[in-house]
Amino acid sequence: MTDESLRGYAKGRAKREGILDAATVLFGEVGYRAASLREIAARAGLSHPGLLHHFPTKESLLAAVLDRRDRLDRAQFELDTSQGVDALRHLVDVVAHNAQSPGLVELYCVLSAEATARDHPAHTFFVDRYARVVALCVEAFRVAEAEGALRPGTDPETAGRSLVALMDGLQLQWLLDRDAVDMAAAVREHLDDRLAVRV
Repeated sequence: MTDESLRGYAKGRAKREGILDAATVLFGEVGYRAASLREIAARAGLSHPGLLHHFPTKESLLAAVLDRRDRLDRAQFELDTSQGVDALRHLVDVVAHNAQSPGLVELYCVLSAEATARDHPAHTFFVDRYARVVALCVEAFRVAEAEGALRPGTDPETAGRSLVALMDGLQLQWLLDRDAVDMAAAVREHLDDRLAVRV
């Protein structure tokens, strides 16, 4: 690959990331359905055809926004490689990180609610994502149980589903009143009630 083609590739990646940044913010502000590609292009400093060169449909842009967020979080917080109590500790770290990214939290709250409609382009993404996140939490509690770190009488399946429900509910409460809700502290306390070790 020549220097010129490398520069072109880097420039194209930078434009793509700029589009994803603009789309993430706008989807979080107004929801997927109300967001327009023209507005996203304007915010990214591109023409509408320029945006379509990178993302030919609104659905492909949404899929890229969602995929990027999950991919970055899984890598940064080792969610695919940690187990048991360590995995649960990493989830607390994710929650604390989310509190620094209100736009992304709002995006997920809005889109997850919109995507309950079967015809929403992100419906399958959220069905799969919830199945994956619940499975991750349930497995973490099962491993904690095998390690002797789960309090007696705690069912890993119920604990995993309850943890996901708590995290989702806390996000909504936090968006409504950020000063009144410490999401990470609430998740940590919830886990401390279920584990024989502190997170």
